[in-house]
Amino acid sequence: MNGEPDFLRTLRLEDTGASTGETILTGASHWSPGGRVFGGQVLAQCIVAAQTTIEGRDVHSMHGYFLRPGDIDVPITFGVERIHDGRSFAARRVQAYQRGVPIFSMIASFQVPDTGVEHQDPYPVDTPAPESLPSAASILSAIDHPVARAWAERSIDLRHVEGPVFLDVQGEHVPHQAVWFRVQGDLPDDPALHRAVLGYASDLSILEPVMRRHGLAWGTPGVKSASLDHAMWWHRDGRADEWVLYTQESPSAQGGRGLAFGRMFSRDGRLLATVAQEGMMRVPTGG
Repeated sequence: MNGEPDFLRTLRLEDTGASTGETILTGASHWSPGGRVFGGQVLAQCIVAAQTTIEGRDVHSMHGYFLRPGDIDVPITFGVERIHDGRSFAARRVQAYQRGVPIFSMIASFQVPDTGVEHQDPYPVDTPAPESLPSAASILSAIDHPVARAWAERSIDLRHVEGPVFLDVQGEHVPHQAVWFRVQGDLPDDPALHRAVLGYASDLSILEPVMRRHGLAWGTPGVKSASLDHAMWWHRDGRADEWVLYTQESPSAQGGRGLAFGRMFSRDGRLLATVAQEGMMRVPTGG
């Protein structure tokens, strides 16, 4: 795929100019299975919305809740509230609305670039290279099903180190995995945009360690999942159109919910971001 990734248009928000004490913007959605807005999309849109009210500061953390399923056919309205503007840090609250009710609520913090002590978790050096792994497109393109086609044609190339969990779970049922991903096509040289796109990608596979541990695949009949809350911390700038290694693990699942953590590394070994999410995970009776 060459040129601009198709999902990038969803990150172009329109300022409505409403004078409500908030900055009000609107945005659209790309197609998603079941007609529901992909959680990573609205998360990334909220980051972009908040960034429109910030100058000279980078997003370094966000905490959000997925409140209701979104409808891909209904425009999304974003309300940005300026909570705090300090000398080094600024905070914004963003609510994403459809039909007058919030579907996602987020608070994000931004920081002026600064220096200080530095360390990071080690890069997993024995991980196979992405070029040695099959892409989702190569695995799913022959399957005549709208969901399989959507996964095969999406603008982010996702490659599983331990094998995908699209149709079944191969190998050990362990609560951890690693995936490589990158945007297919080129993104502008805008660090803020790359951070937003990493946020988009953070929701693609974060619940899969929960599924893998219990031998569940996306195609397992009766399995239902949904993101509940999401947190992300950006540590260093990186490019989302270059390969990123996303290591993931789940420490616990209970009560119809599963918790997972993830770390994103650039290919040269820098820790770019850390992710945490709890999601609903329901299985058929007796599963």
